[in-house]
Amino acid sequence: MSLSEQEIQRRQALEALRNLGIEPYPAEGFEVTHTAEQILSAFENSPEDFVNVKLAGRIMSKRIMGKAGFADLKDHTDRIQLYFNRDEICPNEDKTLYNEVYKKLLDIGDFIGVEGSVFVTRMGEISIQVRSFTFLSKSLKPLPIVKTDAEGNVYDAFTDPEQRYRQRYVDLVVNPGVKETFLKRSKIISSMRNYFDAHGYIEVETPILQPIPGGAAARPFITHHNALDIPLYLRIANELYLKRLIVGGFDGVYEFAKDFRNEGMDRTHNPEFTVMEIYVAYKDYQWMMAFTEKMLEHVVKEVNNGDTEVPVGDRKINFQAPFKRVAILDAIKEHTGFDIAGMNEQELRDVCKQLGIETDESMGKAKLIDEIFGEKCEPNYIQPTFITDYPVEMSPLCKKHRNDPSLTERFELMVNGKELANAYTELNDPIDQRARFEEQLQLSEKGDDEAMFIDHDFLRALEYGMPPTAGMGIGIDRLTMFLTNKSSIQEVLFFPQMRPEKTKSVPTPADFVKAGVPELWAAAALDAYGSVEEMRKAKDTQIHQKLNGLRKKKKLDIPALSLEDVQGWI
Repeated sequence: MSLSEQEIQRRQALEALRNLGIEPYPAEGFEVTHTAEQILSAFENSPEDFVNVKLAGRIMSKRIMGKAGFADLKDHTDRIQLYFNRDEICPNEDKTLYNEVYKKLLDIGDFIGVEGSVFVTRMGEISIQVRSFTFLSKSLKPLPIVKTDAEGNVYDAFTDPEQRYRQRYVDLVVNPGVKETFLKRSKIISSMRNYFDAHGYIEVETPILQPIPGGAAARPFITHHNALDIPLYLRIANELYLKRLIVGGFDGVYEFAKDFRNEGMDRTHNPEFTVMEIYVAYKDYQWMMAFTEKMLEHVVKEVNNGDTEVPVGDRKINFQAPFKRVAILDAIKEHTGFDIAGMNEQELRDVCKQLGIETDESMGKAKLIDEIFGEKCEPNYIQPTFITDYPVEMSPLCKKHRNDPSLTERFELMVNGKELANAYTELNDPIDQRARFEEQLQLSEKGDDEAMFIDHDFLRALEYGMPPTAGMGIGIDRLTMFLTNKSSIQEVLFFPQMRPEKTKSVPTPADFVKAGVPELWAAAALDAYGSVEEMRKAKDTQIHQKLNGLRKKKKLDIPALSLEDVQGWI
């Protein structure tokens, strides 16, 4: 492992602390009585409550001025200034704790616990006068230091997306706004959960490892269960298990689920993502539309300080109910000029050709219609809009429309040109459901690797009887993107999927041995040149001179080299 100069110095400081009898990673806890936020918000009104405080956090800056110094400590709530006075910390003659530990061995990034009293400096800054401090964790890697000049220009900011997403732990420390995004994400989920609970619906958990990946049209991840000797799939949706619970007698169930789809990655898709799905008995998609818009209005108000309007890019999106409703075939007709109602597969292919939409032989009617809507219509729906009444081929789990059997009772919620939610009047006719699954099987045989499997156990559940049910799924990651004004899904996932990190191999003496250097001289050659490539750039006379000089300087217990020896290596 190759260490930078700062990393070496921090390891030396680590050893120096231990030599002073200070454990840099103590086992015992540290009692915290206050947070930075509590002190900063309440001190002026009740200073008498802060004559003795204990708090812990990470050192973010340090300024030494002779017998005194300042540092900034950051805990999970805020950042506060610390004041270190040599004689306060070291009241006796031994000043080691200040002169050595504070001044030389305490680094930016270290975790410490402090005890002291709160006061206001002459500059008017609320600060803690430290009476004692305790090392809680020594930081061996230096944090990126973000600098701001007098004009407000920022330098050395930790802004590279590759680094930020890969090292989210650093991103959270040095970029304050990042934490706010994830706090808002948590509040979105909490608000939604409370809304469902208030309506009497039950939160449940369903399997992530499934013998059949059902409930959506997507390519699954596959694994193998050794004990059972069977293939298993990471779930692509939790729909079929939740509907089994409706069969079992629950009137309303919901789940915040991690789903997995083995498909492409881009700014709006991650192979692992979070959805919420809810199923309510004795309801239909019209009821679910009204429920969804009221629920979203409630959530947006709660996380957006009572306002239903949020900025998304350079637009303003208003989540105030009710939302506009447009039938999908009407949307296609409006934005393409084609009335595709009743068209067969070949006719749809001809429409795609005229519209310049690429197709392939594996696509059935559902995929063709989906491509037309996705490319030509979807981007036009900026304000929340329910797209309704999808053709039956597009919705294998959805009940046929009560007024037109070629359509289904389904809606998708479009926001800012993207799908946010998907909902059905659920198909509860087991015979119709079996026929739909068999149609999907035919698509799979044509080469559609996203076609649904036949889930025989789910069909058996339906045969026991499922009441009329409305179901809805909503993308939590995408909703968070909208409500935090982020254009990339990676910004709202703590740890988004990344390509494997490229690491540089660190040269070793073995590399020199492979290159022909005798084992006795391999370590010295590494010390002198760092890599075989660098050594090979040098002349044989230079190598001979440099290695013999190193042998003499370091008093190596190995025989001197001859020029002929070196020429034999090269």
